[in-house]
Amino acid sequence: MKVIAKTEGNIYSFSKNHTPIYTAQDGESLTIETFDCFTDQIKSEKQPLAELDWDQINPATGPIYVEGAQPGDALKVTILAIETDVKGVMMVGPGLGALGEQVEEMKAKVMHVRYGRVLFNQLSLPVRKMIGVIGVAPAGEDVNCGTPGAHGGNMDNKMVTEGATLYFPVNTPGALFALGDLHAAMGDGEVSVSGVEVAGSVTVKLEVIKGMTIEQPILENGRYFTQIASAETLDEAAKLATDLLVNRLVAYSNLSFEDALMLMSAVGNVEVCQMVDPLMTVRAVFPKSILDQLETKLL
Repeated sequence: MKVIAKTEGNIYSFSKNHTPIYTAQDGESLTIETFDCFTDQIKSEKQPLAELDWDQINPATGPIYVEGAQPGDALKVTILAIETDVKGVMMVGPGLGALGEQVEEMKAKVMHVRYGRVLFNQLSLPVRKMIGVIGVAPAGEDVNCGTPGAHGGNMDNKMVTEGATLYFPVNTPGALFALGDLHAAMGDGEVSVSGVEVAGSVTVKLEVIKGMTIEQPILENGRYFTQIASAETLDEAAKLATDLLVNRLVAYSNLSFEDALMLMSAVGNVEVCQMVDPLMTVRAVFPKSILDQLETKLL
């Protein structure tokens, strides 16, 4: 299996103009190494954070050209495994995150990550591995890796973990896939503007789904179908995710729009992924057990 080292190529924006660092065959599995979201710059809690190179934030390893992917298709990405480094980093800073106006100075915390636990002060927290930045080149202008959108990007969705399958709209030949910003743990919202940031590696399988047109990223696992959406406000993102999911229910079942909307309200959930990036990200979640009763799938 091909292993792409994190030193082979990194991007700080998703762009159709980037030169690929590797060409993957349709259906190929590969392992992608990543820096942490600070490009591994934070070595100690005592180092001056103002001296960090803030242009090196949220690197993604890539891009990877996927053979056969063309605009109008979808890129299917199955997350087979995530391995994390033994060092985790978090930070807070004035003006950053949900409560940044109450933070007086930048502060970092460096933690051990081992044996399935994160050591936070005297606390032992469970490791919950996930990928913060993952996506493809957008259709239009470049989008920095700190911003989510219809192309994916910095969605900070904790469901993007082992066993999940994502679908992204292909906007340019080859899709130009990349990922980074791994977390050993992160709660919904990512309210401080960082999870437990770690370097590591991700093993994925990349497949082209010909003729599948989608507007925003989709994620599914063994239990749930989820529609992800990003917008300027949480309200707008929630409405968009719900709209796309409910209308997909109508398209793939015998439900009327009214019944689909009521069913979503009865058994579905609208959940916040992150509320601290330039765009907000929400997921609408629907149980596959109900899809089984409807005898339908949404893909």
